[in-house]
Amino acid sequence: MTAEASDDGAAREAAAVAIGARLAAIYAGIAERSMRDLPVYNPKLRVEAVGFHDDGGRVIGIVTTPWFMNVVVVASPFGPALAYRPGGATVTHDLPSGAYDFVVGEIADFGRIDSLSLFSPMFEFDDPDVVRTTAEAAMAELRRAPEPPKPEVREKPVLDRRALLFGRRPRDEAASP
Repeated sequence: MTAEASDDGAAREAAAVAIGARLAAIYAGIAERSMRDLPVYNPKLRVEAVGFHDDGGRVIGIVTTPWFMNVVVVASPFGPALAYRPGGATVTHDLPSGAYDFVVGEIADFGRIDSLSLFSPMFEFDDPDVVRTTAEAAMAELRRAPEPPKPEVREKPVLDRRALLFGRRPRDEAASP
């Protein structure tokens, strides 16, 4: 790997982390302005961006708020724009662990964001550290490719001495009275 390719990878990752921080700031503002007094708001929790990373032309991460935990996909500044879909549409994103359906949304002063809900509302949680740990574990699972199926191992039939002497094979034994 060249230093230039390494610098490009570092720039991509830095941009992904910055996008996560920007989303966290936007949602923190939404929390203060619009959500704090709603019944779905869990005041024990906080807004965080977890696991944001560049995924080959798109940015993926998890946003946690006092009212939801969502996996989000947004366009990367290093990749193409996401194909147009109207707000509320469902779009499938392939991740290492499989294909998932995300809901297309739009955030003012940010743009398109595709979201996959993990938890909503967030009343199952009462500790922000547990929320972060859960989000980190979810991101690790989303980034993990499934184990390939193990080939079926067929046991070789065991011949006993009597079958060998009389020329019977195991399937003959099953058929004989």
